[in-house]
Amino acid sequence: MKLIKGADSVELKLTVPESDHRGTAAALGLDPLDAQIRQVYFFDTPKLDLNKRGLVVRARRVQGKGDDSVVKVRPVVPNELPAELRKSPYFGVEVDAMPGGFVCSGSLKYALPTPDVRETCLVGNRPIRKLFSKEQRRFYAEKAPEGIALDDLAILGPILVFKLRFAPKEFGRKLVAELWNYPDNTRILELSTKALPSEAMQVAAEARAYLSERGVTLTGKQQTKTKTALEFFAGKLKAAGNGA
Repeated sequence: MKLIKGADSVELKLTVPESDHRGTAAALGLDPLDAQIRQVYFFDTPKLDLNKRGLVVRARRVQGKGDDSVVKVRPVVPNELPAELRKSPYFGVEVDAMPGGFVCSGSLKYALPTPDVRETCLVGNRPIRKLFSKEQRRFYAEKAPEGIALDDLAILGPILVFKLRFAPKEFGRKLVAELWNYPDNTRILELSTKALPSEAMQVAAEARAYLSERGVTLTGKQQTKTKTALEFFAGKLKAAGNGA
């Protein structure tokens, strides 16, 4: 509750067991043709040194919207963050809550003025650091292990993501469904909704009731999209002999 009070927003999340994906889509009336396509890349060392420090560095391509990047650190305690950082219009503090756990993170985001993620990550024509603003680079330098620059990081990805926003009348607020497709053909389906800190507990109860009424499994093993992606691609690098 202390973390929620100091956060800017709360995101309530639920991952659905893969065996229930089709049934959940039918129960919620999800149409895949309404989804937005995203391509997500992560950056870390082959040994995931950033992840071990709670640092996530990511860039993505978003259909119809453009490219963006983020430098995220977790966990954080909101009232212990520097005042200057909290004042930045590009920085936000959010509590991610799911059955059985929660984490508070601070994210510094940047909308790229030009679509450079493909050139950097797929073609290799641009250095990684160019995907991040000066403010993000300073933030990264403060949080990253010593001696690991942005351009030293391995490119982990891409992950193909389908994101669908919908607003069921029976629920009365927006829900988001994200389907993350991993190269080994495994998938993570995450349902989520955002709330203000003051309404988080009420929204959580309402979301639980709405999903339960439609037969959505609430007791399945929870998975984190980022951790799964990092471990998958780091394993690929290790298998290829690049994990030293």
